[in-house]
Amino acid sequence: MTLARPGLAELVEAVREVAGRPAEPRVTAFAVADVLRERLPTPEILTEEERVGDPESYVRHTLHTEPDFSIIAVVWRPGQQTRPHDHIAWCVFGVLQGIEYETLYRDEGDHLTEIGRVANRTGDVSGFAPPGDIHKVHNTGDITAISLHIYGADLSAEPSSVRRTYHLPVR
Repeated sequence: MTLARPGLAELVEAVREVAGRPAEPRVTAFAVADVLRERLPTPEILTEEERVGDPESYVRHTLHTEPDFSIIAVVWRPGQQTRPHDHIAWCVFGVLQGIEYETLYRDEGDHLTEIGRVANRTGDVSGFAPPGDIHKVHNTGDITAISLHIYGADLSAEPSSVRRTYHLPVR
């Protein structure tokens, strides 16, 4: 990974300090969210080519990994979305461009219950930690959305930040 991207080196240093402290995952997520709010980069952290995305699926760009955390940029073209899923570790995200619509769920065993919806706009930062982190992300806007995600896991050693994808009905 290269730290030559605008603002990435400073962000990595600040996250490293916070993520390395012993704390409950939820506390770490909120502390890292504060760091990201202070140092949220612009979309230019990605190259012009990376910002285009892919018409078939949202695209992940791994910007940095180390044992305590990983920084991933995600590019969502209009209409692209995830399935409902949860994560292997705490997660923080900030929207660099566009709007990411997030639907939150609770697992009821044989179905999911929708418990909230949020329109995360450019500049918004949020964080969460398992358990209780089931959500679906969707770009319903008419421009490409770009977000920066910081996960409390070394994603060079894991294939994805997703722990489980849900195929349950929503009631």
